[in-house]
Amino acid sequence: MTTAIHPTALVDPGARLGENVTIGPYAVIGAGVEIGEGTMVGPHAVIEGPTTIGRDNRIYQFASLGAAPQDKKYAGEPTRLEIGDRNTIREFCTFNRGTTQDAGTTRIGDDNWLMAYVHIAHDCVVGNQTIFANNAQIAGHVHVGDWAILGGFTVVHQFVRIGAHAMTGMGTILLQDVPPYVMANGNPSAPHGINAEGLRRRGFGPEAIAALRRAYKTLYRNGLKLEEACAEIIAAAKDEAALAPLADFLAAPGRGIIR
Repeated sequence: MTTAIHPTALVDPGARLGENVTIGPYAVIGAGVEIGEGTMVGPHAVIEGPTTIGRDNRIYQFASLGAAPQDKKYAGEPTRLEIGDRNTIREFCTFNRGTTQDAGTTRIGDDNWLMAYVHIAHDCVVGNQTIFANNAQIAGHVHVGDWAILGGFTVVHQFVRIGAHAMTGMGTILLQDVPPYVMANGNPSAPHGINAEGLRRRGFGPEAIAALRRAYKTLYRNGLKLEEACAEIIAAAKDEAALAPLADFLAAPGRGIIR
């Protein structure tokens, strides 16, 4: 199979397409766009540059990728959107380029499942193997860790961090950080245990899950001040590898955690 561009699609001469790329009817591919081997772009999708998209992605109809950031401070600077490999990007998703107030690049990793109407704003960093359900919306500068799951209509404030393996329920409003492994729900959002079932499916053993349950109790159930709980978890992480991502997350600066 070779690259297939529908006769009604508009592909700028400055775009670069890999082998076996498929561009659907009425799609628009702008200058400065690079699309990797085996990627499919559906009908009416619009991709503006500078944008780099990896291989074997599935981009469905009416997606808008690489448009200018929705930031009043943006003045036309040459910022970027970077998307990795094997992502599924469903209908009406909108992913914007970065701004010079941050790293200048919005980044999305590999093997993500991004459902209809998902919005990823400027300067966000999304890891690998995440799931964003329909209408999940993340504002600028948000960081989402690997394997995180955002329930439908989750809305995330600027600069919030969502840790690896965390999960939010439908309609959750996040104004503060969600630590790794924690399930959050509600408006205002509140913690509801660890994502134990998801961890089992990903190969976490009983001992690791038990250690994470103890850490959750330390953080949320033992009546400790946040500083005291963080210190205990950081100390425990020296003997339990599964706690290291949680300890590192708590030690890093952020907007404060949901609690």
